[in-house]
Amino acid sequence: MDAHSPALSTPFSALIRTASSEAHTEVQHTSFMDDMLGGRLGVAAYRRYTEQLWFVYRALEGSTEALAQDPVTGPFLRPELTRMPELERDLAHLGGAGWRDGIRPLPATEAYAARIAECAREWPAGYVAHHYTRYLGDLSGGQIVRGTAEKAWGFARKGDGVRFYVFEGIGNPAAFKREYRALLDALPVDDLEKQRVVEECRRAYALNVAVLSELSAEFGGDGRSPLSA
Repeated sequence: MDAHSPALSTPFSALIRTASSEAHTEVQHTSFMDDMLGGRLGVAAYRRYTEQLWFVYRALEGSTEALAQDPVTGPFLRPELTRMPELERDLAHLGGAGWRDGIRPLPATEAYAARIAECAREWPAGYVAHHYTRYLGDLSGGQIVRGTAEKAWGFARKGDGVRFYVFEGIGNPAAFKREYRALLDALPVDDLEKQRVVEECRRAYALNVAVLSELSAEFGGDGRSPLSA
């Protein structure tokens, strides 16, 4: 890369955000997400969606101990981001004490979780791509899902059923996201590797869209909104 490469002249956090913006829009406009946020799906669909998140976050957070000392991933593994306890509390609220007995991953969810686990084992910078797309999404657009769920299905504000979206340890989400982006800018890899991370972000969004499309098919849709055509 020459001295005028965008990767060198633009902060990496801005580069990765721009490169993934189109894919992020596609996630927002899958028909499943449109229908859920529009109040056209029942709580069963929300529960099924939450079950799929459990498999994804099990893959993300099951690797944190092994990655904590890695110079690439370690700075991103902040305990206040951990979601599994909240997910399990939500699922117990949605499905009762025996919730584990009834959950199953969709094929797309299995593929998504497998890719996260593969990156965790073999490619720390790739794991950061998945970490970024999930957790910063939870802190941003995830709050829209929480608000919809509270209104549509009567969950207590920031209570059981939506605790996954409540980050009790993050008092100032805007400041936290700025700190996170500073970590991205300081990612200790070269520019070629940063480009690979950008591509993995796009892949992460595609894997997420595949999950939402399968959920849409399960609940009677075709997986896409007219807005994403």
